Amino acid sequence: MKIRTTVEADLDFIRTAITEQSINTVTPERFDEYIVSGYYRHEWCWVAEQDGEIVALAIWWGMPQAEQPYSVDGLYAVPGVDRVAAWAELIRAGAASVPSGGDGPEYHLFLPNGWREQADVVEAFEPRAEAAARAGLSERTERLRYEWLPEYGLPARSTRLRFEPGDDEAFLAAFRQVIEGSLDAATAREVAKVGVDGAARQDLEIYQEMPGERSWWRLAYDQDGALVGFALPSANNGGPVVGYLGVVPEQRGHRYSDDLLAEITHLLVETGADRIRADTDLTNKPMAASFERTGYRNHAVRMVLSYPIA
Repeated sequence: MKIRTTVEADLDFIRTAITEQSINTVTPERFDEYIVSGYYRHEWCWVAEQDGEIVALAIWWGMPQAEQPYSVDGLYAVPGVDRVAAWAELIRAGAASVPSGGDGPEYHLFLPNGWREQADVVEAFEPRAEAAARAGLSERTERLRYEWLPEYGLPARSTRLRFEPGDDEAFLAAFRQVIEGSLDAATAREVAKVGVDGAARQDLEIYQEMPGERSWWRLAYDQDGALVGFALPSANNGGPVVGYLGVVPEQRGHRYSDDLLAEITHLLVETGADRIRADTDLTNKPMAASFERTGYRNHAVRMVLSYPIA
């Protein structure tokens, strides 16, 4: 089996393959848009050939300004091929293109609520997860996807916190504090790889690169002027998102996450948002409860397949 990146001549095969939606994120409209904008690139799409014919395809996603892809967006195979083996090789090839020390790679799959009771979803998910595991992405993190819509009502804005802008150094210091004791699995992986300071710097860089405006970011202080945490409204290529919020360790236990989330929601609505999305780990019960108290509703699941923490 020959593994290679795609070229223009493969576009007919790609466009035919991606009409099979299954649980893939790629759609024909998304592909056409992203191949132009740089979220997809031929050097980030891999195919497996057998006897001169393409039998499997992997499409990876990355930020337009990035030098390497970040996550798998779709896996496809023709009937009759050992799709698990082919997909594993394609994932290995894509992962090998990420320089040592780079972020990821990961595989994000978007699943409906109650997906384990839906046979067609399980049938589509399991071979993809097996292929990812063979390629080393054996860690599974299930994240709840939340959404706010205007009809859910705006949460009350905080009356006990003061929100102010801050420079990058102030936010970097806040990131360092918030990371301590974080229940977020991705944060734990980054800390294991690069330490608290390295993880804080990576987080800061990630949010600086996102389409959301840097001017939206806020530090939160209590009535005595002590730092409580920070709120980062942001956006990705799909629209407005709750980028990041965190409470410093000494201020936890007072439901300040509700205040931060309400502030993010108001700030995004003030910019014209009519839908806001967010994720939190299934195991992060306090954050899930905060979303629900603040009027957000769980509408789907994001399954993240990644390398295990060394």
